[in-house]
Amino acid sequence: MSVDRLAEIKERMLPFSALLGIEFTSVTPERIVAELTVREDLCTRPAILHGGAVMAFADTLGATGTVVNLPEGATTTTIESKTNFVAPAPLGTKVIGEATPLHRGRRTQIWQTRISTPEGRLVALVTQTQLVL
Repeated sequence: MSVDRLAEIKERMLPFSALLGIEFTSVTPERIVAELTVREDLCTRPAILHGGAVMAFADTLGATGTVVNLPEGATTTTIESKTNFVAPAPLGTKVIGEATPLHRGRRTQIWQTRISTPEGRLVALVTQTQLVL
């Protein structure tokens, strides 16, 4: 199932996700994993990943997790998001996002995304609530 879902998500990737350069590596109902390389156009000064790019990366993963768990014909939208910024991600760094569900209900889903370096250093922790429409 994971390979089929991964291919489906890659095929349906939204233009904004492609613009950010998000590369999904694993998609299951219990876990979404993707990578993002910190490019100059995603940075603030000094040359570190912009907080908005961190949040957009995490939002994409949490929304994808919800989409994978939606009943037939349903859609979703983010209704709340909280980000804790822990450490910078310098230009050239690859960050890994891993989203896991905290709650998967009929009307809402809550996803937590850990963004870290390949060495395991935590960059940010994001918790978001998705409304099931």
